Amino acid sequence: MGVSVDEFLELLNELPEVRMSHGGEWIGLKVRDKGFGYLWEATETVGLKATIEEQIALVAERPEVFEVQFTAGRFGWVVVHLDRIDSDELFELVAEAWCLTAPKQLVADFEATHQIGQQVQPG
Repeated sequence: MGVSVDEFLELLNELPEVRMSHGGEWIGLKVRDKGFGYLWEATETVGLKATIEEQIALVAERPEVFEVQFTAGRFGWVVVHLDRIDSDELFELVAEAWCLTAPKQLVADFEATHQIGQQVQPG
Protein backbone atom coordinates (compact mmCIF):
# COMPACT_ATOMS: atom_id res chain seq x y z
CA MET A 1 0.00 0.00 0.00
CA GLY A 2 1.16 3.48 -0.70
CA VAL A 3 2.18 5.37 -3.82
CA SER A 4 5.42 7.29 -4.25
CA VAL A 5 5.56 10.73 -5.84
CA ASP A 6 7.26 9.19 -8.89
CA GLU A 7 4.53 6.53 -9.18
CA PHE A 8 1.88 9.27 -8.96
CA LEU A 9 3.58 11.20 -11.77
CA GLU A 10 3.61 8.02 -13.88
CA LEU A 11 -0.17 7.62 -13.36
CA LEU A 12 -0.67 11.01 -14.98
CA ASN A 13 0.74 9.64 -18.24
CA GLU A 14 -2.44 7.56 -18.61
CA LEU A 15 -4.56 10.71 -18.99
CA PRO A 16 -4.60 12.74 -22.22
CA GLU A 17 -3.26 16.29 -22.37
CA VAL A 18 -2.15 16.62 -18.73
CA ARG A 19 0.17 19.56 -18.20
CA MET A 20 2.11 20.39 -15.07
CA SER A 21 2.96 23.87 -13.87
CA HIS A 22 5.32 24.60 -11.00
CA GLY A 23 3.94 26.97 -8.40
CA GLY A 24 6.73 27.11 -5.86
CA GLU A 25 6.07 24.42 -3.26
CA TRP A 26 3.48 22.64 -5.37
CA ILE A 27 2.89 21.40 -8.91
CA GLY A 28 -0.42 22.25 -10.57
CA LEU A 29 -2.11 19.62 -12.74
CA LYS A 30 -4.14 20.90 -15.67
CA VAL A 31 -6.00 19.72 -18.72
CA ARG A 32 -6.45 22.36 -21.40
CA ASP A 33 -5.44 25.11 -18.96
CA LYS A 34 -8.02 24.10 -16.31
CA GLY A 35 -6.82 22.77 -12.98
CA PHE A 36 -7.86 19.39 -11.58
CA GLY A 37 -5.17 18.73 -9.01
CA TYR A 38 -2.05 19.73 -7.11
CA LEU A 39 0.99 17.79 -5.92
CA TRP A 40 3.03 18.74 -2.85
CA GLU A 41 6.19 16.67 -3.11
CA ALA A 42 7.50 17.72 0.32
CA THR A 43 4.45 16.32 2.14
CA GLU A 44 3.72 13.55 -0.39
CA THR A 45 0.13 14.71 -0.73
CA VAL A 46 -2.13 15.44 -3.67
CA GLY A 47 -5.14 17.74 -3.83
CA LEU A 48 -7.82 16.55 -6.25
CA LYS A 49 -11.05 18.01 -7.55
CA ALA A 50 -14.15 16.00 -6.62
CA THR A 51 -17.84 16.53 -6.20
CA ILE A 52 -18.79 17.87 -2.78
CA GLU A 53 -20.66 14.62 -2.10
CA GLU A 54 -17.60 12.55 -2.88
CA GLN A 55 -15.37 14.84 -0.81
CA ILE A 56 -17.65 14.37 2.22
CA ALA A 57 -17.91 10.60 1.72
CA LEU A 58 -14.16 10.04 1.30
CA VAL A 59 -13.21 12.08 4.35
CA ALA A 60 -15.93 10.49 6.50
CA GLU A 61 -14.98 6.97 5.43
CA ARG A 62 -11.19 7.21 5.76
CA PRO A 63 -9.98 10.40 7.50
CA GLU A 64 -6.50 8.89 7.81
CA VAL A 65 -6.22 8.92 3.99
CA PHE A 66 -8.33 11.92 2.95
CA GLU A 67 -8.93 15.41 4.28
CA VAL A 68 -10.96 18.37 3.13
CA GLN A 69 -8.87 20.89 1.22
CA PHE A 70 -11.54 23.43 0.25
CA THR A 71 -14.80 23.81 -1.63
CA ALA A 72 -15.33 25.97 -4.68
CA GLY A 73 -18.74 26.20 -6.28
CA ARG A 74 -20.05 22.68 -6.80
CA PHE A 75 -16.66 21.05 -6.22
CA GLY A 76 -14.99 19.82 -3.05
CA TRP A 77 -11.24 19.42 -3.22
CA VAL A 78 -9.71 16.50 -1.30
CA VAL A 79 -6.18 16.07 0.03
CA VAL A 80 -4.91 12.51 -0.49
CA HIS A 81 -2.00 11.12 1.53
CA LEU A 82 -0.02 9.14 -1.05
CA ASP A 83 1.53 6.76 1.48
CA ARG A 84 -1.94 5.60 2.59
CA ILE A 85 -3.63 4.75 -0.72
CA ASP A 86 -3.10 2.09 -3.38
CA SER A 87 -2.37 3.00 -6.98
CA ASP A 88 -5.65 1.67 -8.44
CA GLU A 89 -7.81 3.75 -6.10
CA LEU A 90 -5.58 6.78 -6.60
CA PHE A 91 -5.78 6.47 -10.38
CA GLU A 92 -9.57 6.28 -10.21
CA LEU A 93 -9.69 9.48 -8.12
CA VAL A 94 -7.23 11.27 -10.44
CA ALA A 95 -9.19 10.16 -13.51
CA GLU A 96 -12.44 11.37 -11.95
CA ALA A 97 -10.86 14.76 -11.17
CA TRP A 98 -9.61 14.92 -14.76
CA CYS A 99 -13.06 13.98 -16.11
CA LEU A 100 -14.69 16.75 -14.04
CA THR A 101 -12.36 19.24 -15.73
CA ALA A 102 -11.61 18.12 -19.28
CA PRO A 103 -13.80 19.08 -22.27
CA LYS A 104 -16.71 16.69 -22.85
CA GLN A 105 -15.36 15.22 -26.11
CA LEU A 106 -11.96 14.52 -24.57
CA VAL A 107 -13.71 12.78 -21.64
CA ALA A 108 -15.91 10.76 -24.02
CA ASP A 109 -12.86 9.62 -26.00
CA PHE A 110 -11.06 8.64 -22.79
CA GLU A 111 -14.06 6.80 -21.31
CA ALA A 112 -14.50 4.84 -24.54
CA THR A 113 -11.17 3.13 -23.88
CA HIS A 114 -11.11 3.01 -20.05
CA GLN A 115 -13.43 1.54 -17.42
CA ILE A 116 -12.88 4.35 -14.91
CA GLY A 117 -16.10 5.48 -13.29
CA GLN A 118 -18.18 3.08 -15.36
CA GLN A 119 -20.36 0.42 -13.81
CA VAL A 120 -19.93 -2.97 -15.43
CA GLN A 121 -23.38 -4.40 -16.11
CA PRO A 122 -23.87 -8.01 -14.97
CA GLY A 123 -24.15 -10.30 -17.94
